Amino acid sequence: MTDKKVEQPGVFATGPKNDAYAQYFIGQSYNNPLVTPGQDVSVPVSNVTFAPGCRNNWHIHHNGSQILLVTGGRGWYQEAGKPAQLLQPGDVVIAHDGVKHWHGATKDSWFSHLVITTGNSEWLEPVTDEVYNQLPS
Repeated sequence: MTDKKVEQPGVFATGPKNDAYAQYFIGQSYNNPLVTPGQDVSVPVSNVTFAPGCRNNWHIHHNGSQILLVTGGRGWYQEAGKPAQLLQPGDVVIAHDGVKHWHGATKDSWFSHLVITTGNSEWLEPVTDEVYNQLPS
């Protein structure tokens, strides 16, 4: 069995498979750390890439926030109790402290964003196929 071709939908390299966080994703994601603490900064920045149909679990950032800077492909962002937002290159999303949310690729597109996260992440339940499959293509 061969792996499907990994696309680089954004301007930054896709990076290796995101094995460290695989338990919090449905589908395959990739993580390319661009800035790590210890490089005279305290805020990490990574390029996260989602294969088509991949999404992360619902999660909350405590004592901080998360900024998503979309660089390639098409994806979704949804906060609990609100409709999902279609994301495209150039979009910026701020997940504020304590806001339950998820993000990931559309069913038919790769998706990349830079992620800047402060505070602690609390990982919650998966975004079910039932919920995800109701989103438009």
